[in-house]
Formats: sequence, C-alpha cells, structure tokens
Amino acid sequence: MTLRVAVTGASGRMGQAVARAVIADDKAELAAFVARPGSVLSGTNIQSLLGSDSPSLVITETLSVEAVDVVVDFTLPESTLANAKLCADAGVPIVIGTTGFSGDQLTTLDGSLISVASCRAANFSTGVNLAYRLLAVAAEVMGADADIEIHEAHHKHKIDAPSGTALAMGQAITDAMGTSLNDVAQYDRSAVRKAREPGSIGFSVTRSGDIVGEHSVIFGTEGERLEITHKASSRNAFAAGALRAAHFLRGKPAGSYSMADVLGLS
Repeated sequence: MTLRVAVTGASGRMGQAVARAVIADDKAELAAFVARPGSVLSGTNIQSLLGSDSPSLVITETLSVEAVDVVVDFTLPESTLANAKLCADAGVPIVIGTTGFSGDQLTTLDGSLISVASCRAANFSTGVNLAYRLLAVAAEVMGADADIEIHEAHHKHKIDAPSGTALAMGQAITDAMGTSLNDVAQYDRSAVRKAREPGSIGFSVTRSGDIVGEHSVIFGTEGERLEITHKASSRNAFAAGALRAAHFLRGKPAGSYSMADVLGLS
C-alpha cells in the first residue's frame, strides 16, 4: 500500500530534498507540501519548484493530516511543536528533523509525542548513525585518556550552532563514558586563559559557503590520534533516511523511535 506523506518546510533545503525523495519512491506519495505562513511559495504548484516531472500539487500554508499516513517535519522549533501536537491529536506518525530546540521546548515536544509513533533525529543519514556507534566504542576504549574535540562545518545559512549532529555525537560519547555532556562540554575558549581542562569535550564550528555537513571527532592521546569523520556531499542522504524512517513508523505503536531502531542497530 502506498505511503501517503505530508512534508513540511517547503521553502527549506531539507523539505525540498525530502519531497523529491518521496516523489521518486514508487511506494510513497507526496500527499501535501507545506510552507511557512506568508511564504511566496504558498498557493503555487510544486511543479514550478521541483520540476515538471513532479505531481500537480498546490503548496499550502496549513498542515492537514486528513488522508495522510505520516508527516515529515523539517522546519523550526515553534512550527514543529504545533505540527507534533496536530499529529498526536490525530494519531498520525511524525518524523522530526528539526534541531535547535530549547530544553523547555523539548519537554513540551516529548509530552506531545507520548500518544503517537515518532522518530526524531539530529541526522538521518546512515553514515552518521553508524558513526554514533563507532564513537561510543572509541569512547569506551580511549575516552578516559583522550582529549576529545568535535568540529562541525555547515553552509552559511544554518542558524543553530553547534549542529544537532555535533551535540548528538557528544552525547553518544558521554553516554558511553557514563558522564554528562552538560558537565564536560566547552563551546567557547576565547575567555579561558588556561590549559585544556582534563575530561572536557571541545566544540568548534564553521559556517561557510554551501557545505552540506561535515563532522569530525578527534580522540587525541600521547603518541596517537584517532579521528572519526563523516562528510555529506548531498542532502539526498538525509532525505533518504527520513523517508526510510517514515516507512518504518507505519503501523508502529505509539512511542519514540530512534534511527538506530530504523536501521536495526538498537
């Protein structure tokens, strides 16, 4: 049975990439494509945005989950909170790729998602999710003796920093080591006039050009250095993973699922 997918974030790079992935999937159908209120895209046919090979579908400003099997949401935190509540009230599964939530927003989001199947991830690519597993192994073996640094690079339009993926990598490391990321993360050393704090994890950020996404983690010890790096050359990798998660959620009982669940890594 064809999976009817509503995609939000029509004016964003990821929203458009997911829409293209859905259109190319013979087991899925783009049931709705939603732009933010006031967007110049609202009311236009998606063929003008995604090409004449796309189905004839008008971009809307309002998400409707009638005749929809799953929603894929790549927007902003405020929009995602509203979309998640709408999906939960209607019992429609939701895939969430939005990042940059505050602590209070995450608490609200988690409360909304209790009654529906959902998958929220900072990064939907297969490679990054395998990297989380590799980082956990490296942290268990080397973490106590290593100076750990995480660097990420993205295009100049990305708003949040460090990226959700970089933070998730740090979380994978501290979970494996039995520590708290909040206690060991260092995001700014400009005002710190002293040697590196033992056990800390440093974060650094690049915003430049059209970089899709690059993440590197260094485990540095005396005499050797291990680096685990993932580089995305196309948003198609993220879109394919998000669509895979959408297929996975179909028919699943209410609960929060991870990409590890989707990929069979959990």
